[in-house]
Amino acid sequence: MITVIIPALNEETTVGKVVALVKKSPLVTEVLVVDDKSMDNTVDEARKEGATVITSTKLGKGTSMKDGILVAKNELIVFLDADIITYSDNIIEELTLPLLNDQADFVKSYFTRQAGRVTELVAKPLLSILYPSFPNFQQPLSGMIAGRKSFFSKCEFEEGYGVDIGILIDMHNLKARIAEVSIGNIENRMQSLEQLGKMSREVARTIMKKSKGVEVQNLETFENIQVIREQMEFAIREGLMSLKKVAIFDMDNTILRASFINTAAAKYDFRKDLVDIVTNNNNPFIRTKMIARLLKGKTIGELLEVADSIAVTANLEKLLAELKLQGYITGIISDSYDCITNHMKNKFGFDFTISNELEFSKSVATGEVKIPSLFLQDDKSQCKHEYCKLNALINICDKYGVDLKNTLVVGDGENDICIIRKAGIGVSFCSTHSYVDSVADYVIKEADFNLLVPIIN
Repeated sequence: MITVIIPALNEETTVGKVVALVKKSPLVTEVLVVDDKSMDNTVDEARKEGATVITSTKLGKGTSMKDGILVAKNELIVFLDADIITYSDNIIEELTLPLLNDQADFVKSYFTRQAGRVTELVAKPLLSILYPSFPNFQQPLSGMIAGRKSFFSKCEFEEGYGVDIGILIDMHNLKARIAEVSIGNIENRMQSLEQLGKMSREVARTIMKKSKGVEVQNLETFENIQVIREQMEFAIREGLMSLKKVAIFDMDNTILRASFINTAAAKYDFRKDLVDIVTNNNNPFIRTKMIARLLKGKTIGELLEVADSIAVTANLEKLLAELKLQGYITGIISDSYDCITNHMKNKFGFDFTISNELEFSKSVATGEVKIPSLFLQDDKSQCKHEYCKLNALINICDKYGVDLKNTLVVGDGENDICIIRKAGIGVSFCSTHSYVDSVADYVIKEADFNLLVPIIN
């Protein structure tokens, strides 16, 4: 009946508690955690409590929220923050009652808390000056909201701190019925003065952009603002650093029982174009770029739907559990796209993925793709290919301090030959290529990962 969407970035200590709380509500049939490429255990903690996890297509809360909307299966949506553990037990009922009673299309929360300086000193004064007809809300910047997917789908999700006020203004302009409800007392982290300054600028920018009579091109005259969120450097998880073995899987026809791009081609009727590109372009860089163009205009929701339609090899989760029990770092190295490999990582609990980075704008594929430098030849390369999965494996081993002999690689295609040959244990898995079989230490012809368990034992 209700989908709860929880955007999260490095919230391993709290996200599981939030997921567990909302799953207690009988109204909730879907919990989506949209991970902003966290470098801690956020994904694992969310999955442990039963949430579905997807990886955001672009750094930033606004994109995470939009991605969640596109994937959500229900019409009624609730957004909650991942870092708050003082929600009331009936938070879902409090936020959705006006929706369930058909008294509202969008619900904004208000609550008692330690501070609200940006609201009082920036948001409310600017709204009163630039948008005099705008209703008076107690906390226009509150991020705990609920509404109908049909209305959210028409909103523009701003980046950074401006996303919440932007949604509220959009809902008002869409003539949605808006209700404001109390959710009690909320204890959230106090922001530093630097963060408050950044928040003030982004909230002001959004209000000026969306308010009537204010030209977008005049924003810089009023205020020097930053619209690109600063990239943050995160320490690599200590748990991964302490491990000394790596297990690598190909995705297409290995983890999945079919190719993602071939399945997408069949669904969206570009099979002929795909065949033309593959048969007429030997250069892997050009081929990769041209294939990505075939996905232009597809939303993240549509692409993940294709991925989820493909059967997964039997006993994958059992094998991953056994590998982790034995101290393996588990990862996916694929010629496919990061939005799909990250989806598999979140779904089944891999530690990392390396794949081509499909570009999105407002959660829609642009048709552009970036090839990670890890695939490219460098002074550590052990083959002559300019582009090879083996290069990625060597870099991963170097990063985690793992000897190449302590690696397990499972793949099926010609582009897996180098990586299977050089791995400590190379497995040809349901391959139709004789060369792959010839370089592998083990050859498995049945699509069942349970057959790998004796090998790693």
